[in-house]
Amino acid sequence: MKIDEVKKLLMERVKVAEDPRSVLRAKELRGLYGEIAKLPAEERGGFGRKVNELKVELEGMIVEIEAERESAAVEAIDVTAPMGVNGKLPELMTAESSSRHPLMVEIERVADIYQKMGFEVVESRQLDDDFHMFGALNFPDGHPARDGYDTFRTSEGFIPPAHTSTMQYRVLTAGREKLEAGGQIAVVVPGRVFRNEDVDATHEHTFYQCEGVFVSKDATLGQMLGVLREFFETYYGQKLKIRTQPGYFPFTEPSLEFAIEKPASLGGKGDGWLEMLGCGMIHPNVLKTAGIDPEVYKGFAWGGGIERLVMLKYGIDDIRWFESGKLKFLKEF
Repeated sequence: MKIDEVKKLLMERVKVAEDPRSVLRAKELRGLYGEIAKLPAEERGGFGRKVNELKVELEGMIVEIEAERESAAVEAIDVTAPMGVNGKLPELMTAESSSRHPLMVEIERVADIYQKMGFEVVESRQLDDDFHMFGALNFPDGHPARDGYDTFRTSEGFIPPAHTSTMQYRVLTAGREKLEAGGQIAVVVPGRVFRNEDVDATHEHTFYQCEGVFVSKDATLGQMLGVLREFFETYYGQKLKIRTQPGYFPFTEPSLEFAIEKPASLGGKGDGWLEMLGCGMIHPNVLKTAGIDPEVYKGFAWGGGIERLVMLKYGIDDIRWFESGKLKFLKEF
């Protein structure tokens, strides 16, 4: 079948399916993916993109249909009635019958692991300025990240942080006295961040990150990799292989992309890798800007998304669930 024919068929099917998400596993959609390998090499890319676009469009329809069905199932309550419905007081929400958002639970879990490793936890800001977002982090004036297409800005010129690295300057300057007294800076910063993203199953405009910063006289990449391995092994409850590959971030040099082997809980058998975060040695310019001598002190930093951790841990297939406010999803935790 052609893509247009499959699209028409599946869009009709998703409207009436008892479980709309089952349509994403339809044999017709799988068949389209199977056709890619049969095409001439020059046609595969274009065909594959169209199939992926169809899947994303179906996912969007599914979210809308689920929201409509959930709204239709809600029983209307007359909030002006002094005795509630049918003369009875409505059941009150109690601590025993309610639940916490899964992200809040997991952020505490992440922070607790790092605290037991000796890191202090500092909360990030939700509104910042150009200096902390870019200038203090060695971003050149013409860097694409400064462009409005990538970063939100208020009419007053403030910036909802696009990364928790916006807190690095504050962490470093606040820790100078510890360094001068012979100590070290060891801080993690969980916080909400905002990106100008096209929202789909794996991308959100609002999500959470956790930044890590460590500075001492003898900090090394080896120490950083040891910290990250210990964190992921504790979080996923198993021994893991790790690997890195070169990356680029203005505020670290060298910069690395850090990956772990796919956890056994997700079917991992030592043959798959998952990129989890960016990391590296703090750039000398960042230390200088914070008033720390890079000839005396070294540091490393890392940052990664909380939602990705949680999605892998619990097998969640759509990042949009976290911000959906759907009780059915929240009650699973």
